[in-house]
Amino acid sequence: MPLLSLRDIGKIYVSEGSVAVGIRGVNLSFERGEFVAVTGKSGSGKSTLLNVISGMDTYEEGELFIEGEPTSHYLQPDWEAYREKYVSFIFQDYNIIESFTVLENVELALLHIEDEKERRARAMELIRRVGLASHVGVKGSRLSGGQKQRTVIARALAKDSPIILADEPTGNLDAATSREIIALLREVSRDRLLIVVTHSFDEVAPYATRHVRVHDGAIESDQRLFAREEKIAPLPTATERERRRRDVRDGFTLGRVMFKAKPRLSLFLCLLMLIGTLGVFALTTLCGEAGALFAPNYMFTPVSGRVVLAKQSGAVFTEAELADLSARFGAESYLHFDALLDGGDAYGLDVSTEDEYYYERVVPAYGKDYGDDIIGRYPEADDEVLLSLPITYQPVFGKDSLKIHTVTLADMPVRVSGVRYYYDNNLTAECLFTEQGFRTATAVYYLLRQSNYKIDVTVTPEGEAAQRFSVHRILPSFTVEEGKIYVSSDDYHGFISLAERQNVSVTGEVSLSWSYYKHQYDRWEGADAKPITLARVFTRADMAQRAPSLSSYVGEGEDAVIVSASLLCEMAEEMMENAYRQASLFFASDAAAHEASEALQAAGYIAVPSDTTYEPDGETVILNLLAALMLAFVWVLGILFLAFFIHLCTTRSLGAFRGELAIMRSMGIPVKVIRVGMYARMLLCLVPAFIITAIVAVFLFTSPALNEYFVYLYAWQYALIALGMLLLTVRTTQKQIKKLFGESVKTALKGGAAE
Repeated sequence: MPLLSLRDIGKIYVSEGSVAVGIRGVNLSFERGEFVAVTGKSGSGKSTLLNVISGMDTYEEGELFIEGEPTSHYLQPDWEAYREKYVSFIFQDYNIIESFTVLENVELALLHIEDEKERRARAMELIRRVGLASHVGVKGSRLSGGQKQRTVIARALAKDSPIILADEPTGNLDAATSREIIALLREVSRDRLLIVVTHSFDEVAPYATRHVRVHDGAIESDQRLFAREEKIAPLPTATERERRRRDVRDGFTLGRVMFKAKPRLSLFLCLLMLIGTLGVFALTTLCGEAGALFAPNYMFTPVSGRVVLAKQSGAVFTEAELADLSARFGAESYLHFDALLDGGDAYGLDVSTEDEYYYERVVPAYGKDYGDDIIGRYPEADDEVLLSLPITYQPVFGKDSLKIHTVTLADMPVRVSGVRYYYDNNLTAECLFTEQGFRTATAVYYLLRQSNYKIDVTVTPEGEAAQRFSVHRILPSFTVEEGKIYVSSDDYHGFISLAERQNVSVTGEVSLSWSYYKHQYDRWEGADAKPITLARVFTRADMAQRAPSLSSYVGEGEDAVIVSASLLCEMAEEMMENAYRQASLFFASDAAAHEASEALQAAGYIAVPSDTTYEPDGETVILNLLAALMLAFVWVLGILFLAFFIHLCTTRSLGAFRGELAIMRSMGIPVKVIRVGMYARMLLCLVPAFIITAIVAVFLFTSPALNEYFVYLYAWQYALIALGMLLLTVRTTQKQIKKLFGESVKTALKGGAAE
């Protein structure tokens, strides 16, 4: 069976209403091992015949058989596959890829060799045989005409295909080099079909086994000169899985070479991808607040392993009851008065420097471990705190050592023992107390939120009338000297000694109005709380133990009575024992907390894990939705603009590769390899963009001056940005590929000369 058969083949060209015949009535058959010389005058149809045989041009009449298989039904992908399997082409006008070096041009035809060293050695051997060993690293654009021709001959010989087609292969070579090239062609094609179009039959006469003359588009003569070689090598075979793996591997190799071949274009595409990636990053972080609008609405402050507990009757807990419940249900610890855990929204940190005033909402905490990455130390005394703050506060509190040592937390003066900074500005600042310090902070929070309390202080100096002061504010202090209280009012400022009891009378009571407890299951209101007499409290001997100045905590003319921290805790806890109906148990994990809450509910208690959420009211939902839609609209609009801009620019860059990709198609480089190569080239342009964007993100979020202006992004958001850019790149490349492969190779070669 002939390798190639042409029966009544005709090619017709139609242009602007005129019809021209390229070839007509061609009947030829070719076998492996033949060296066929095709001659004829210019315009006789020699090159047209070669283009039809190679599948780079269509035919309108007759039938072309490839190993007995008809091809009249072939579509563009079928011709691509045919060239990949059967054809190597040496062009008259070189069709060298000018942005590739000599070595890269030849290696392009050797991508099927998996071992890189073997591929390089085979390419170098062919380059030496065509006399270009000294030009291995020279780009095609810098070669002379003869050097380009020798390069494409080496490239054609490198491809392991059964058909070699050569259109005037020695037209740009000197006589001596021409003889060497023809001899080389014959040598490497003894088991292949070699068809050479030439104006000079004498040049190939010593080697040709057959001479075909073409005249005016028809075969004038077909003369067999001597017998063809009988040695026939079988075509290499590979499984479909091996082919797919090879195509992907070769595609990435091709993409890497394409990326390196045009450094300026690659730099432009890298900058384009960087603009796109940074643009998506900026839009995402600036519009990132939209996600916070749909953040979970927790019923209580979520603390790992926490269960909020109440009685069905609305009664208060005793210390003994909580200790028993903790032991029975396996809690690691409990907190009798947990008001501060759920009241952190109103808990503020006030910091004043010489230049500015700062306020930050903080959440009180105790028992947490922030690791060793802190400035200073963990709190040890009751009036010390460790602040966990966003990195924007680094200039305020210091980078290597503490610059501020005293701050005010919800009207309570505390000393700063250490600071820990974090970069995630979605988090809430925290202040870590000791256990006793947390009790004091709870007392302050609770007492300052009671609407109905009054303290009367009466002083009777010797020989003078009694002076009575009504004080409406209680401040904790670690600074009251033993045996004294500090009173500030419109009538008096200063310490009052309790040693002279005959001259001082401290009376009054703090009474609660209705205590209110709200829960998703039910609602209770309790009776009036038991009054607390302060006269008894203030005479205790354990008042305070340290004594710095109090002047910065009580304004001039402000009514206040300042007591020691321990007394303040005793006052608040006595009040809460009568009125506070909630407590917290702490378990090893949230999963254990959920399991324990079910058991506690079965035992008749109201038990809610702290990570339980609720649905906000309809008005809040609508407002959040509108705000989120507005931010989403801005985000989508920005993304669409970036996508259009990138698509436009990358599409225009296709012209720089159109001709070179057409040459690859004419060489029979597999379509899948070219596709993968185009994708790989664009993906390589994305890599620097991703790296630089990551560096920019690290810089932004670790910079104290910039952190607060950009919403911190998490790994999944960066993954979405990367995925979005990948999809955009893939989509743009798909359109380029569709446009490229939508036209014939001949059309692409004519209209897409490489730049």
